[in-house]
Amino acid sequence: MKKTGMLNSHISKLLSDLGHKDHIVIADAGLPIPDGVLRIDLALKRGTPSFLEVLGTVLDDMVVEKAIVAEEVKEQNRVIHEDMQVKFSDMEIEYVDHETFKALTKGAKAVIRTGEATPYANCILQSDVFFREK
Repeated sequence: MKKTGMLNSHISKLLSDLGHKDHIVIADAGLPIPDGVLRIDLALKRGTPSFLEVLGTVLDDMVVEKAIVAEEVKEQNRVIHEDMQVKFSDMEIEYVDHETFKALTKGAKAVIRTGEATPYANCILQSDVFFREK
């Protein structure tokens, strides 16, 4: 049994299998998940686990070079947006409209579905390599 780090075996394997520039999605409970994209469903009930809890745990274990988020989060979910700005302070943040965001999820390796029940609480994380000097 693992002592620390990501304990969810599906997410742990996903992160281990990522290559440079691969995408994963951390999603609220309502984001449509495209056919053919792996779904890792963590939702237990409304709000559990939260988007921010799952995002923080994934970021502890993943090397990320860029985050992609929906432009609408800036106005429609300021609390989530402010927290994402802090969590993504050392990487590029790309904003796209929500329809473009949903289209981009088709190319993701997986969508990790949370129990989050607030609007636009979603992000795409683009993997980096651990040996690049920043």
